[in-house]
Order: sequence, then structure tokens, then C-alpha cells
Amino acid sequence: MTASAAPIASATADSPIPARLSALRAHMAQQGWQAVLLPSSDPHLSEYLPERWQGRVHFSGFTGSSGTLLVAAERAAVFTDSRYWTQAEAELAGSGVDLVKLDGAPVPAYTQWLQALGLAGLQGATLALDGSVMGLAQTQQLADALAALSAPAWRLHATDDVLDGIWPERPGLPSAPVFEHLPPHASTSRRDKLAALREALRAKGASHHWVATLDDLAWLLNLRGADVDYNPVFLGHALVSLDAVQLFVGEGKVDAALQARLADDGVAVRPYADALSTLKTLPPGSVLLVDPKRITWGLRQAVPAGVKVVEAINPSTLAKSRKTAAEAAFIREAMAHDGAAMCAFYAWLEQALGREAVSELTIDERMTAEREKQPGYVSLSFPTIAGFNANGALPHYRATPEAFAWLSTPQGLVAEGLLLIDSGAQYLGGTTDITRVWAIGTPSAAQKRDFTLVLKGTMALSRARFPLGTLAPMLDAIARAPLWAEGLDFGHGTGHGVGYFLNVHEGPQSISKAVPNGDMAMQAGMVTSIEPGLYRPGQWGIRIENLVLNVDVPPAVPDAEPGAPDHGAYLAFETLSLCPIDTRCIDLSLLRDDERQWLNGYHAEVLQRLRPLVSGDALRWLALRTQPI
Repeated sequence: MTASAAPIASATADSPIPARLSALRAHMAQQGWQAVLLPSSDPHLSEYLPERWQGRVHFSGFTGSSGTLLVAAERAAVFTDSRYWTQAEAELAGSGVDLVKLDGAPVPAYTQWLQALGLAGLQGATLALDGSVMGLAQTQQLADALAALSAPAWRLHATDDVLDGIWPERPGLPSAPVFEHLPPHASTSRRDKLAALREALRAKGASHHWVATLDDLAWLLNLRGADVDYNPVFLGHALVSLDAVQLFVGEGKVDAALQARLADDGVAVRPYADALSTLKTLPPGSVLLVDPKRITWGLRQAVPAGVKVVEAINPSTLAKSRKTAAEAAFIREAMAHDGAAMCAFYAWLEQALGREAVSELTIDERMTAEREKQPGYVSLSFPTIAGFNANGALPHYRATPEAFAWLSTPQGLVAEGLLLIDSGAQYLGGTTDITRVWAIGTPSAAQKRDFTLVLKGTMALSRARFPLGTLAPMLDAIARAPLWAEGLDFGHGTGHGVGYFLNVHEGPQSISKAVPNGDMAMQAGMVTSIEPGLYRPGQWGIRIENLVLNVDVPPAVPDAEPGAPDHGAYLAFETLSLCPIDTRCIDLSLLRDDERQWLNGYHAEVLQRLRPLVSGDALRWLALRTQPI
């Protein structure tokens, strides 16, 4: 294996994918379906999926976390965006599954592919999918797009689990127990959260509310679980009325003592399998609040005709995005412990390079081991991305035992270059996500230029002030401007919301090129990532990421009259992540004095906050890497 990126494992002659596709096609022929769509989704529209709903992976071999598989009698294709193109090309090679590179909305790409199948001789064609795992909004878009097609006319069949009976070893439902998120970390009680939710229902004129998204459910009821890798959530639904809650969860997952405490707060535990039938029996005249972006097509179809539906964002989605002062304090503690773990890891890494065998896999193992030592640690918050040189140019790369790169042997460095590490953890008091890039050997002038341009974007947005209620996508250009000035850009968003001991990706805010809507307004207490990047395929990748907290800015003129230029409330970002940025990678000639001052101030804060938590080699490394420039 060479020091450059080892190839991602691809399909081989003994790959099971062709046989699995043959079984699926035989089932399609029996059902009279001309095509089947397998999304990356589950009944709760989760980002990370329980194995039971990883049908796209099972039938294509593509393991990226985002993508859709379309299968027809003679062709099959995975549709995914630029983050996964290199990975998909390697994993799909030899499988009989094509790659369709998405560079825009997916639904038009699906319909274009269907039209190209050459089925013009048919009177009509059917696209089958499992409506119980497809988002309501996307399914409606797809149905409308299919209705506009002709030669042949397509119809959507969305009432069956299309994998039923053709995946013999399909995993069952997860069985991990549900547990409480307790005080002091859970600083707002379950009763108070439910009371606030019911106030929101009354304001909307609703009598009932359906909660299907797992992070909303866990946050609302101060419960956590381990049904989804990296996200401390459990499979469940909740039906909330103005005086009761029905929680639908797998039998045996909630012990008797917890059921009793839930009952004290008006929450009755019912079997997970009863959710759909209960929704179907809502009494006529009920008014049901659902979030069209957070409910599946199948759930929406189950709502009885006599029930009025109000569509609006889940009140819990907005509420959980705005961390309380108590939660913010615990998040700061979690960030400090996470930073201490990284100091210990990076101190070891710099000593080991050129003296020990170090690979991308070693980095993942050692970083995780240091985090596990920290108080309140629960798990990682996503799979660690450790990408050396060309592997770092793949934004969602993950080393595997079959394909990884070496950095070092006992005889010396395997190669020089840049090492990108994107990692994070779940703590009882918060969720972390941080990316750093480190020089392995001496960085080149081109690498330093790229690194500095990305750093300037991170700093520019970190220093921004903006009016309260600014739509998050409007901030995206601030981080891109230093790159745009040089004719450069990156293909992913600049920032995502982060949960509180919950999902590492949450809404409603998104600092990206997304079309803004009113739900994306920035409010005090939101935690968001800032992570511009720059990727040179086949060479290196750079991303510098911190998490930040929206904080109120004291008004310069407190009593300014409405209409005056200095009237209105403003927000700024408090940087939460605590880890040095590698100044060896900076082209100092590209930094302004104010940018140097910001970086030196950040490093002084990192040193001051982490020094009490580390000792020995970790403390020496921290002092070295936070020296002012």
C-alpha cells in the first residue's frame, strides 16, 4: 500500500450485488413494476439509518450516507451529489449499477433517467417505492413530475414495502433500551417542554401533533437511545394531544420504572407497531399539526379524511435549536473536555510520526480512545474522517481495513503532505464536531495558500455580526468570499445546526446555498458549524471547522429610534470548539493584521481553557501549537 490514497473497495467478480439485483428485478416483473426507487431513508427520515432500512446499500454496494438507487429491468443507477462521486465510482465499479452525478434537485434527474429507459411502447409504466420511508414533500414532487411525463405515462405506486420478501437476511428492528436524559444536563423538564408545545398547538388551532423525527421525539421527552449509530436516539413516534401523549416504541425498550415516570407526566407507552393504526383512528373534527418536511408520505396518507391538517414546522424543531443558558454552559464544558482529548491525541501523533506505524485507521482508533477517557462521553457523533493527502479531498471519506493510507512507519514518514481529521463525540452535556488539517512534514507553498484561503473564510464568518432573524443562508457568502476572490469554491454547505446530546446535523438553520425560508432565521442560542473547504482531487483537501453559538450583541445605541441606522438587535458568534489551528500551514503574507489578531486571540483562549485539563506531553503540545504568530 502506498502513501497516496489507497483505492476505495470496489465491486469484484464475486460481488453479491448482481444476484441481489436479479432477485429484485424478478420481484418487479411479478408485480408489474417497471422501476423501483430505494432512498436513503427510514420511517423517521433519519440521516443515519438502522440496518433494516439500508436497502440502497444492500442492492447497490454504495455505502455513502446520501444517495438514491433506481432499478429498472435493464439498468440501475445510484444518484448522489459531489461529496460522494469518487467513492461511488469506486464502489459501483463492476456492479452493473451506474452513477448519476447530481448537480441540482434530484427529482428532475430521476424523471430524466426514467424517460431514457426506452419504454415508449408501453401504455403506462409504474415506479414503485416504499411511501413509509419517503418524505412527504419529495414524494409529492415526484408524483407531480411523473404525472407530467408521457410516452409512456408513469404512475407512482407507494403503498408497499418494495423489499418485502426479497431480502431474506434483512435485519429486524433495533432493540437497545431507551434511557432518560437527566438533570443537571437536561435542564428543562419534560412537563415544561410539553406545556410549551401545547401552547404552540393552541396558537395554530391544533388539537393534535404527530412527531416522527427521532431527534424531536428524544428532545421533547428527555429520552435517549442507541438505535441509530452516532445519534443517541430511539425508534418511535409520538401523538401529542392537549392533555395526553402516546409514545409508540418497541416493546421491552422502556422498562417499568421509566414507564411509570413517563406516566406521571401524562405519557403512555404503546407498541411501535400501533402507530399507524392509531393515526388512522383520529376522531373526525380533530386538527392535526404535521411538519411536511419531517413526516413521510405514508404517514400523511394515513390521516383520516375527517381530520383537518395544519402544515407547519415542528414546534420542537425550533425550540431545541435554541439552547438555553444552562445547556450552553454544559456545551462549553463538553467542548473543553473534547479539546483536552484532542491535545492528548495530537501530542501522541506528532511524537509517533516517523517512529511508529501510523495509518488513517490508527488515527481513528487513538482519537476515539482519548475521547472515551473524558467525563460524560457516550459515543462518537459521526464516523471519524481521517484523510491523508488525496483521501482528504473526499469530503465524506472513511478509511476501512480494505482501503486506507499509511502516514508513517518506524523507518520514517511514508510521504509528506496534509492530513485532514474531521471528528466529534456525544457527551451528556453536548455534541461536538471539529475539523483540523495538519502538516505532515513540510507543506508546499500551494498547500499553504489553499489552507490560508480556507482559514480566512472560517475567520471571516466567525467574526460576523448580523441582525437578529437573519436567514442563515444569507451568511454563506461571507465564508466563501476569500475563495471566490481567487476563483475557487467548495461543493458542500458552510454550516449546519448541531443538537444538544442529539444529532450532529439538525435544523432548521443551514448556512449554505439553500433557498432561504423563514424557519431558517438565526436566533440566540443556536449552535452551528462553520466549515468552509477546498479540495484538490487526487492531491489534498482542506476544511477548517469550528462550532459556534449565536449570542446577543449589546446594542451600540440602546435607545435608538426605529428607523435609525443603529436601531435593532444583533447577533454574533461565540466560538465553542477548542483546538489549535496549525500555523505551520499558513501563508502569513495572505493574512491581514486583524486576522492575525483574531487567530492569536483564539489560541490564547484555547490555551487558557484547556491548560487546567491537560498535563505532560499534551500540555507541552498545547503550549507549542498556541504560540502567537
